[in-house]
Amino acid sequence: MNKTVNQKAWFLVLPVLVLVSFSAIIPLMTVVNYSVQDTFGNNEFFWAGLEWFKEMLEDERMWNALQRQMFFSAVILAIEVPLGIFVALNMPKKGFWASFCLVLMSLPLLIPWNVVGTIWQIFGRLDIGLLGYTLDAIGIDYNYTQDAVDAWVTIIVMDVWHWTSLVALLAYAGLQSIPDAYYQAAKIDQASRWKVFRYIELPKMSGVLTIAILLRFMDSFKIYTEPFVVTGGGPGNATTLLSIDLVKMALGQFDLGPAAAFSIMYFLVILVVSWVFYTVMTNLDKRDAK
Repeated sequence: MNKTVNQKAWFLVLPVLVLVSFSAIIPLMTVVNYSVQDTFGNNEFFWAGLEWFKEMLEDERMWNALQRQMFFSAVILAIEVPLGIFVALNMPKKGFWASFCLVLMSLPLLIPWNVVGTIWQIFGRLDIGLLGYTLDAIGIDYNYTQDAVDAWVTIIVMDVWHWTSLVALLAYAGLQSIPDAYYQAAKIDQASRWKVFRYIELPKMSGVLTIAILLRFMDSFKIYTEPFVVTGGGPGNATTLLSIDLVKMALGQFDLGPAAAFSIMYFLVILVVSWVFYTVMTNLDKRDAK
């Protein structure tokens, strides 16, 4: 006997599909269209094929920005993931202080990105900024507007301050899902603190850590507002990341074709690296589960 399946529930998804079409698919197709055409103004376009992609691949400026971007994301992950795990391990598990710490850790995540950049821009100034003035007063030569190293340190510390809470909260959620029986068994076996972390806590956090690493990589790789507000990509091009270089090309120079090709390549790099991260970490989880 054939059973009739009611498909009317798909109509509930229709508004979402329409919204996604307008907010994602249509703009993406527009970028693809610009990437294979050239224009001389007056809304007249001419077929250019893969010319812009070839030009971008041969552009040394783009490769330099990519190197800076990879360095930034690598440093961010190397700092924020271990630091977030450390914070989560030392947070209270229950009671008032647990709730207090959760609220406190959530505060940086509630601040808009442009406000974060403005805060650190003022914070690091030598004349009115608490950080800049203090470092200058104790004899440390610090000027993020003129020194490339200071600029890099500033935007890295700013990102660590802003986003470590996300990793900590995700790791904390993973820790809270571990049954007490695991800790009781480890106590009976007189397992050391390191072994408890290595064989109980870390495997149980692997799922949420995968999400945390993917989120932080994608966010750090496409970061724009905070470093642009603080350094504007300077001094010189020292902190000109891929996103800043792309905006300069699209809006500053109004090179729509190269900028569209650049953005598609940018998108594909994020997609491929995220897929590699996910595949590697999923395989590690499967291997540990055996």
